[in-house]
Amino acid sequence: MIPRLYIVDDEAPARTRLKMLLSDIAPDCPHELAGEASDGQAALEGIASIMPDIVLLDVQMPGLSGLELAAQLPQAEAGAPAIIFISAFDDYALKAFDVHAFDYLVKPVRAERLAAAIRRVCSLKGPGASAAPATPARRQHFSVHERDRLLLVPVADVLYLKAELKYVTLRTGTREYLIEESLTSLEEEFEQVFVRVHRNALAARNAIAGVERGGPDDAEGESDRAQEGWQLVLRGVEERLPISRRQWPVVKALLK
Repeated sequence: MIPRLYIVDDEAPARTRLKMLLSDIAPDCPHELAGEASDGQAALEGIASIMPDIVLLDVQMPGLSGLELAAQLPQAEAGAPAIIFISAFDDYALKAFDVHAFDYLVKPVRAERLAAAIRRVCSLKGPGASAAPATPARRQHFSVHERDRLLLVPVADVLYLKAELKYVTLRTGTREYLIEESLTSLEEEFEQVFVRVHRNALAARNAIAGVERGGPDDAEGESDRAQEGWQLVLRGVEERLPISRRQWPVVKALLK
């Protein structure tokens, strides 16, 4: 499907930047810009008239806020638009998902992140999607407790997951986060996103750039020893992940 998009932001420069980003991703992420609004009330009327597939919605706006606007939009009805919040602040992320937001992007929005969110909407709303058997929806974010804050880390931003003692490290292109979840359960939930490369590591399939010779074999045991010192190269980080002998055929198949 080619989704119809509707932009809602009270700042004209922000709407202009968003339209430029949409223009940049158009060749790889086809879409139609169906309309835009600078305030919540006008957006309600425009969305009701145009019936877009996706609403790109700012959170903080004078008058009717983005959260209040989203709460007034249909959510469970057929043809209801998917809400992708776009905000300069991450403070509202939890409230955004209370009003059934599909995704939450923090400004400045990266083109590839925006494209990924739009593609996910298309995969769920496209032809045949409703005929698929009902399955639990895979999370779009990891919840990370950090001091007195709860952060939402987009699954699409995570390059690898690595088990360390009772924690799992999430590595994005900018930093690391810690969560208390089982690597095995994460592998089962995100098998389409991550692939196991070692007993203690999962790598994002779309981040794999290649392999290279590394250090000596690790000492995990004969059946799971690193494959002759080969390590996985990931886009966006300098760290290398060891590849176990058991997982070497899987990694080799992905590289083909």
